[in-house]
Amino acid sequence: MSSVTMYSTPWCGYCKRLKAQMGRESIPYTEVDIEQDPAAAKLVMSVNGGNQTVPTLVFADGTALTNPSLAQVKEKLASAA
Repeated sequence: MSSVTMYSTPWCGYCKRLKAQMGRESIPYTEVDIEQDPAAAKLVMSVNGGNQTVPTLVFADGTALTNPSLAQVKEKLASAA
């Protein structure tokens, strides 16, 4: 089980880029398509002021980052370790 959940859509270019970057860095994540999961869409909206902004990453501690850079993801994971 990964400590990061990435909420995304199949057509999101920012999501594709971040998934590729995280893959190259061997950062595991669980992906959830908000277009296929209404509860996930609501969660994304709850942390983004009512907007379905992706990628939204939720970490094991419950905090979220919206459209983060790879550096921000790595920094967050390092601080949680």
